[in-house]
Amino acid sequence: MTYEAFNDFCLSLAATSYVVQWGDSHVWKVGGKVFAIGGWENAGKPAFTFKTSESDFLFLSEERGYRPAPYLASRGMKWIQLYDSSVVEDDELIYYLEESHRIVSLGLSKKRQKELGLNQI
Repeated sequence: MTYEAFNDFCLSLAATSYVVQWGDSHVWKVGGKVFAIGGWENAGKPAFTFKTSESDFLFLSEERGYRPAPYLASRGMKWIQLYDSSVVEDDELIYYLEESHRIVSLGLSKKRQKELGLNQI
């Protein structure tokens, strides 16, 4: 996935906002909380960082092309970085980005979720 495709996809999710920060990284937020980062790559390859469930964190930590996210995971947070996107299909990354958006949005207050039209049943 390219950064352009990453940005287009994140823009398509509900109640998102975008900012460039942390060394020119593409940072996506829902309700003001970060759910995805495009950047922090090594060797010129795109890298994508996202929040995961505990079980996905454990699973992806051992998968080829993924690793616990630099800085974030070392602080006990369940964030994963896809540092070699050539080993996965875009659909796989899209699934994890959607999950990250969902996990982060569920961490917002119920009032904030309602204001943003998120997680309404």
